[in-house]
Amino acid sequence: MNKAIFLDKDGTLIPDIPYNVDPEQITLSNECIEGLKALLNDGYQLVVVSNQPGIAMGYFTEEQLALVVSWMYELLSKQGVVLTDFYYCPHHPNGTECECRKPMPGMLLKAAAEHQLDLSKSWMIGDILNDVEAGARAGCRTILIDNGNETEWLDGPCRTPSYQCETINQAAVFIHNHDMLNVRLEQR
Repeated sequence: MNKAIFLDKDGTLIPDIPYNVDPEQITLSNECIEGLKALLNDGYQLVVVSNQPGIAMGYFTEEQLALVVSWMYELLSKQGVVLTDFYYCPHHPNGTECECRKPMPGMLLKAAAEHQLDLSKSWMIGDILNDVEAGARAGCRTILIDNGNETEWLDGPCRTPSYQCETINQAAVFIHNHDMLNVRLEQR
């Protein structure tokens, strides 16, 4: 079984520009490349999981989102970072309930099945507590990138992150140290 880092897209991996599908406006978040490379070196697969309600709302099409996804693969590849996969939920937030829209764990569970991922050894990194909840419901450890995007701060049984920090680079250091501590404890 493999282990993964599940990454939220908007506000975590890239700056949040609501409903943006213009690749020219998409850049990588500050202080993420070194962390992503370190996570890859530690044996993690990188998987993006993103709510994309703009599709259901008619703001953009799946074809337009596909261009964004391709651009993100290219941006990361130029930095030596390889994504394993990219999952998105196209459903409306107030529409029919689905199992893929975060805070539900559907995208993570699908990725785990398709890529033989051990969710108990994986992490979810996101900028809002719905990301944290999705990761916890899937059985992952979780990190909240506290960059001001969480506005609701609603408590719940799955909404307390394992760790909280400001950047993916900081999250990667925490994950690496956590893994090293576990290795030392297993060797005892």
